[in-house]
Amino acid sequence: CFFVLFLSFVLCKLNSLELSCGAGPVQAVLEPNQVLVLDCNLATVDQPVNVTWAKDGTLLVDQEHLYVLPNGSLYISQAPKDSGQNERTVSEGSYSCISQDSFGAVTSRTVVVRLSILSRFHLQPESHTVEENGVARFECRIDGLPSPVITWEKDQAALTSESRLITLPNGVLQIVDVQESDAGSYRCVAVNAARRRHSQDAVLTVTKGGKLERSHNGDVVIFAAPKNTTIVAGQTAVMECMASADPTPFVSWIRHDGKPISTDVIVLGRTNLMIAHTQPHHSGIYVCRANKPRTRQFVTAAAELRVLAPPTISHFPETISRTRASTARFVCKAEGEPAPNIYWMKNGQSLMSNGRVKIQVRGSLVINQIGLEDAGYYQCIAENSLGMACATAKLSVIVREGLPSAPKSVSAVALTSSVVLVSWERPEYNSKQIIGFSLHYQRALGTNNVEYQFAVNNDTTELQVKDLEPNTNYTFYVVAYSQLGASRTSNSVTVQTLEDVPGAAPQLSLSSTTPTDIRVTWLPLASELSNGKVTKYRIDYCTLKEADQISSFEVGGNETQLTLHTLLPNKGYKVRIAAATNAGYGIPSEWTQHRTPDRDNQTHVPFAPTELKVKAKVDSLIVTWQQPSNHAQISGYKLYCREAEVEGPSDEDLPDTNEDGTWNIGPIRLRKKVKQYEVTGLAPGRLYEVKVVAFNKHYDGYAAVWKGKTEKAPDIEPPEQKGPPLPPSHIQAESNGSTSIWLWWKKPAFTTVKIINYTIRCSPWGLKNASLVTYYTSSEEEILISGLKPYTKYGFAVQSNGIGIDGPFSSVVEESTLPDRPSTPPSDLKLNPINPYSVQVRWRPPTEPNGIIVEYIILYSANKTQSDDMWNLLSKEGHTFSAEVHGLESDTRYFFKMGAKTVIGTGPYSNVKDVQTLPEKQPVSFLDVHSVTGIIVGVCLGLLCILFCMCASFRNNKQREIPPGSDSHAAGNHMHYRRERVGSFTQKACSDAHELETLMSPRPEDVSMPLTEITELTEEHNLMGTSLPEDSIHMEVKV
Repeated sequence: CFFVLFLSFVLCKLNSLELSCGAGPVQAVLEPNQVLVLDCNLATVDQPVNVTWAKDGTLLVDQEHLYVLPNGSLYISQAPKDSGQNERTVSEGSYSCISQDSFGAVTSRTVVVRLSILSRFHLQPESHTVEENGVARFECRIDGLPSPVITWEKDQAALTSESRLITLPNGVLQIVDVQESDAGSYRCVAVNAARRRHSQDAVLTVTKGGKLERSHNGDVVIFAAPKNTTIVAGQTAVMECMASADPTPFVSWIRHDGKPISTDVIVLGRTNLMIAHTQPHHSGIYVCRANKPRTRQFVTAAAELRVLAPPTISHFPETISRTRASTARFVCKAEGEPAPNIYWMKNGQSLMSNGRVKIQVRGSLVINQIGLEDAGYYQCIAENSLGMACATAKLSVIVREGLPSAPKSVSAVALTSSVVLVSWERPEYNSKQIIGFSLHYQRALGTNNVEYQFAVNNDTTELQVKDLEPNTNYTFYVVAYSQLGASRTSNSVTVQTLEDVPGAAPQLSLSSTTPTDIRVTWLPLASELSNGKVTKYRIDYCTLKEADQISSFEVGGNETQLTLHTLLPNKGYKVRIAAATNAGYGIPSEWTQHRTPDRDNQTHVPFAPTELKVKAKVDSLIVTWQQPSNHAQISGYKLYCREAEVEGPSDEDLPDTNEDGTWNIGPIRLRKKVKQYEVTGLAPGRLYEVKVVAFNKHYDGYAAVWKGKTEKAPDIEPPEQKGPPLPPSHIQAESNGSTSIWLWWKKPAFTTVKIINYTIRCSPWGLKNASLVTYYTSSEEEILISGLKPYTKYGFAVQSNGIGIDGPFSSVVEESTLPDRPSTPPSDLKLNPINPYSVQVRWRPPTEPNGIIVEYIILYSANKTQSDDMWNLLSKEGHTFSAEVHGLESDTRYFFKMGAKTVIGTGPYSNVKDVQTLPEKQPVSFLDVHSVTGIIVGVCLGLLCILFCMCASFRNNKQREIPPGSDSHAAGNHMHYRRERVGSFTQKACSDAHELETLMSPRPEDVSMPLTEITELTEEHNLMGTSLPEDSIHMEVKV
């Protein structure tokens, strides 16, 4: 293989294309001498175990030019023409890959591989004769893969580049201001990877002005109008418009919807629009307008541009994890033109709506009552005519420990045609924790079946399911619920309801082949009407005049016709039929009237057509018949139809031709060879009468008559005539315990669709994480939501669901679950010894208190092996988070554990922790911390008091020793005193220092200084050095 790949690199052109589940090409073109390698890259799958390839939906088998490489990629090349194989059959097709791991499988998007091709021209250029300075136009059309490039040649040489020569990408050549030199032979050349083709030659003849007749007298004419164009997004679109007039008209473009033309639309040449890379927003109607200069004359031409686009996923489904028995919802939205259809796959296999799995009209996937078997990869596939897109999400199913096992011995017994008794036994494991059951059922056969469910109380192990269809198989299973979640589903059981009498009668047809008999024919009842196996039919008949003398015949359930013999000719009769099952006869049909032929007129009047059968639809009747016995005499048939009364006329004078009253439809004349006709335009669920007669040139024959009803209109109205159902009303919620809440509501008062079930959305109040929102489904107007957290507020909203359409959710209703015992013990328990006889205990509240903590319980003991009731107990109020335990023994190991208590009870205790109390200490040798601190503080206070007393004593002594005449001395030496005071700053201004200062005599040099200098010096020193209070200084001066 590697050698082949090496040769491919050398000899061929190797192209590689990656296949994933994301956006990417939907088509690949394999050109001659090219090798295409498809790589399977599904990043969603971890460590793919196996990669397989499919071609056109079937598993691919390796061939010489189509095989899987060792790395899992797919090698595609063209088979040589001399290999005897059809090269297109070998290589062309739709390819996809599937990657599988231990969790599931994922499929890629599909890519279509086509071989390059260039078809023959299906539009050739035509010759023209144009006046000089006029306009010429040539066009050719050809298809190919890849799209061919079209160029033009004149006289088998490439066209020169001139502004007058305009080549459009769609194969059009425009020549404006035609010159005599433009005359010649033109052809187009189409080239792609497959080959090169030349069109036929077209001759352009140029004449002098005035030689051609002007058919429009100079009026403005659009001779090349834009055409309706459908194109794939990304390709080039051209809207052509060429007009002529005298003088040359002015051409402009607008959009019909009034929107401005996109800025990426350019003018090609003089009057054409070109969009190089079309997108959906370019779609619309474009109007070309040609105005004749200096006049109000104009003409317009319009064309629609439709841009197709392959699907793209606009809303991707999210990977989710759900607990067992909950609801998984994947939302997927896609865009494209035309609008894509959305379908789902699980692990590479298509999913169908049935029972628990529901694919909604808008593309969402809902899975109810999920189990382990639902885990896997889910893919949203969007597909339209241009290709497909896909997105992948993963569903993981979580199973908690301690859940109950599945209910046992589930059995179902049909009690009547519409009631089944379902019973079961409680699970074998964790049965005491069960808080309720749910019973689920659906039709066992068919597709798009709806699953219904009932919530059942814990003390119930049987339930009668009512309002079922007769003679129908149903499948039942049961799920048990505890506070932790749901069990596995039980084994499913299937039971068939009993038969009932038929819900309707067959619709019969009457005809006569002789004057003394009536042939009665009918069609078997549909299974939904028979309510069981039809075992026999009863045909009642009597004359119109003797309605109380009814004769009857019974035939077997396999019969579809009966002939009544020995009747009177030219006599009016009425006939009806009833069907029976083992449960008895159902209601009979309406009376159908018929007149036997006249014995004297048999040779001339055609007999009635035989085997008249009518298949009723909602708004039409399909009538079939066979030729009468004397069919050689007939020319054709006449068919009549009318809405019939419940009881026809009982008059003896029942006409024997088509003149019996007024017929709304007919006569419809049909040829002799016609044996079937459909009467349309009828109302649903109405009683109609159909009559078919054969006729010849002279007479209308005897009638074959049918009487019956059209089918009832389906319950679902057309989408355009209905809206989504309204949400339920009067929604109420009530707590049913610490882990469950009852929810009930009323059906909306007004609705245009039939509501089949309800979806309940549940989430903790104020939740912003959408992945924690859960959904439940209920076919009743109530549900028990279980598996909730205790003492938690929840918000509920209910949605009404019709068949194929869902309504909006209602407003949110709040309700809280009741409190419960704490699920966890107090956290972060810490123990610290205080002294030989006490321990300090600290903790934090439980992580799951399940209510308001009213009390904390501390258990402690020196013996760990004792039972809890032997431990010492200390309780603290719920708002405290520390405590001191006294009365312990010194130097002893103690064990502690804690529990929390709500109004419901005590939760689990924490893990045991131990602490060692301190040993006893000698009082002489050691002082505790508090004693040492007190001593130090007392000593310091004593020393401060002594120092204060000494200062006060010195101050008093100084004041007593001052002589009486010291006032003048002090005043005369005031400035000197202040200078000396500043000099003694470092002595902290105590009273003893002050006394020494005043007793000292001033120095001589200080006396000789001027007063102003002394003052300045003193002030300077005071500003720089002193910190004494100003009032203290003044007091000293006055002394």
